[in-house]
This record gives sequence, structure tokens and C-alpha cells, in this order.
Amino acid sequence: MTHALPAALDAELSSLLGADGWRTDAAARRAHGEDDSRQWALPDAVAVPRDPGQVVAIVRACRAHRVPLVARGAGTGTAAAAVPFAGGVVVSFARMDRILDIRPGDRCAVVEPGVLNGDLQQALQPHGLFWPPDPSSAERCTIGGNLACNAGGPRAVKYGATRDNVLGLVAVTGAGELIRCGGPWTKDATGYDLTHLIVGSEGTLALVVEATLRLAPRPQAQAGLRMFYRDAAAAAAAVSRLMRQPQVPAMLEFMDASAIALLRRNGTEVPEAGAMLLVEADGDHETLPYALQALADAAAGEGLLSLDVAADGAARDRLWAARRALSPALRSIAPGKINEDVVVPVSRIPDLVAAMEALSAESALPIVVFGHAGNGNLHVNIMYRPDDAGENARAHAALPRLFECVLALEGTLSGEHGIGVAKRDWMARAFDAPTLAAMRAVKSALDPDGILNPGKVLPPL
Repeated sequence: MTHALPAALDAELSSLLGADGWRTDAAARRAHGEDDSRQWALPDAVAVPRDPGQVVAIVRACRAHRVPLVARGAGTGTAAAAVPFAGGVVVSFARMDRILDIRPGDRCAVVEPGVLNGDLQQALQPHGLFWPPDPSSAERCTIGGNLACNAGGPRAVKYGATRDNVLGLVAVTGAGELIRCGGPWTKDATGYDLTHLIVGSEGTLALVVEATLRLAPRPQAQAGLRMFYRDAAAAAAAVSRLMRQPQVPAMLEFMDASAIALLRRNGTEVPEAGAMLLVEADGDHETLPYALQALADAAAGEGLLSLDVAADGAARDRLWAARRALSPALRSIAPGKINEDVVVPVSRIPDLVAAMEALSAESALPIVVFGHAGNGNLHVNIMYRPDDAGENARAHAALPRLFECVLALEGTLSGEHGIGVAKRDWMARAFDAPTLAAMRAVKSALDPDGILNPGKVLPPL
């Protein structure tokens, strides 16, 4: 459903942005109406600004006419946060894609939101630096999108997610005001921390037009371990031991028994086991062997079946091949997938896995669990055939059971995908009324007319 734009707004933004920056044709609107959630809705127009001044003008014009605005990067999100369900204007940052400054001495980079994560990593290589967030879509997702949903990835266990790696922002609020928060420093006790408030807000508080990112030194060397355990409880106990000792793993990934069985059925050479952990250490050439030994010692214990070491690049590639093969292998089970990125305390991982095994049996559907064990951030994949009415109904009935389980285990709804609309209605279960009221007050302060990404994140009153 679309809504006719006010003629005055159409004329104003057409004059401001030109024919290539103000698109109302059907093709452009359709191309900017969906993301990887597989949901879609047509916007009334697409604005493609070139600079922060144009973003300010777009927001002010839309506010004057009470027209909704939805910010968009590359559309790789899975929670429908970039889908313009209320129509209005999609603001694409495709032309604001410049790396403005790389400051090795300050270990930071200043970028526009349309820069691709992968392009930034390439630009940082000659400086011996990298930006830690590494979502699976890193080659095609934008920094702005990473900021919107607080993207993570396997490296988050050591280096943190996006919010931990942003030093400052320039953003345009829903009132059309350009605000600056944070900067090229790592310590700050000056006023409210608006930077980290805006990161993860999914475009509901402000439109980011510039970000100062914290960079990390690129490690000289990496090595990996692969461990198989009798069951998920033994693997979770090993995760706790790994995270208690001083050597923080660079990556720590978990696969449950169903994931291992899936790999075996698809030709990957892994033994039968109840759970698997993949661990990576990084550092310099001199200290890496000691770090690897410390991780191996922590991994050893009750329930360990076997442990493999991969010290060189080729061996590491073979070790991680199973993890890379897992997502494509899921399609061999069924064409439909509900993938939720829930988080539970590390000690409750066995409870979550056991609950998902029971839910799988009860719903007569395959459920595969794997993910970032060091953070307790697991991807629960409910597999089904969309063209089978019974499976479709059972899969979508299983989803609230998953969320109920996660909240009962003192967990949270999303570790890196965000809320969007996919999990919006569960926010009232995840937070009490006073906490949600505080969130709504923040939203009202920064977006007084509610034009920024309406209907996302916060449930309706």
C-alpha cells in the first residue's frame, strides 16, 4: 500500500536532490522496499542524499509534512527494520560511501554510513588495522547498517560488537537537527553517551551521517582448535572454562548435535558427537603457542571426545570449513528457515539446546542450533517447507515458544540482528512497563513527531 506524497514535498525534494537523487519510479521503489527478512512494502519515494546537509533538509521537509522516513543501507537485515511498512520516504545512503579519514595514530577511521564493511577492511589492511565487527554479510553490508542493529559476528567474543567499536557519531534527529556525539578518543566522562544510545536503535532515533570507528591492530598470527564433546552440557562447561581464563579466544563457536549430524549427511568429515566447539586464538608469533596451549588446557575436561589443532593457514581453513558449510547445508533439510539470534547466559546454553531438542520433537520439525558460544549468542534455525501448510503453521507456532524459553532462561531476544518488526511485539515481555516508558521518552525526545522508522523496535501502546 502506498500513500500519495504531498505535492509540495515532492517538488521540494526533487529540486534538492535532482532526478538521480529523488526517485519515485516503480522500479526504484520496489528495489528499496525489502530486506533479507523476505518482507516488503512499497515506499512512496526514495531519497539518495550526497551529504549531511541534504539529509537535514530531507528530514525537515518530511517532518513538516508528517511523512515517515526509513533509513537504508544494503538491505541485509533480517528483522524487517528497513522495510517501509508505513510508506513514506526511504533514505538510501548508497551515495554517502566515502572513507573520510584513516588515523592510524589515533587508531580510528571516520566514515560515511554507506561504506561497505568489506571495503573498509581492505582500506585498513595497509595500516595493519581492522574494524572488529564481522557479520556474515560483511562483504556487502554497510557500516550504517552495522550501526543500526549493533552487528556482531564471531570476533565479538574478544573484540566486542559494533557498539563497542564506535567512538563518535554525527547524526540527524527526527527534529531535523544535526548532533555530534563522541569523537576520536577512547575515554570520555562528558555528558550523556548519545553515541552508544543511537547505535542499535535501528534508525528510530536519528539518521547517522558520519561515524568515528575504533580500530584494532591486525594480529600477526592465528591458530585454531576444534573440540568434540559428549553433549551440549560438556561443551558449555568448556565454554565457561575458556572464558574464565586470561587468554580470551578471538572466536568461540558452538554447534549442537543436529548441526554435526547435518554436516555428516552433507559429506563433511566430522565424527559423531553431541556438540562441537571451534576456537581461534590470535596474537604475535612468539606468544601464540602459549595462548593456544592455554585454550587447549581449558577445553580439556569431562566429556571431551577429541581435540584437533590447526596452526597454519591451510589447516585453519580446513578446521573452519565445517562452520562455513553449515548455513548452506541447512537448505538440504528444507527450503524454509526461521533464524533467530537469541542470547542466553553461557551457563544456560545446555538448557536452551535441550529445550530446542524437545521443541523439535514436539513440532515435528528440524531445529538446528549453532553460533557464538562465548557470548551465549546462538542462532536457532527452525526448518520447514513453506508450501506445506502444516509445517508452515507449526514453524511459526514454535517461534513464540523459543522466545518464551529464552526469556525464562534470563536471556534476551537479539544479539546482533536487531528487533525491527520481527520481535517487536515481544519487547513488552522482555522489558517491564517503566523501562519501555523510558525508551518511549527517549524516542519522543529525539523524534518528536515519530517520523523515523515508525512501528519498529517499540511495540504499539
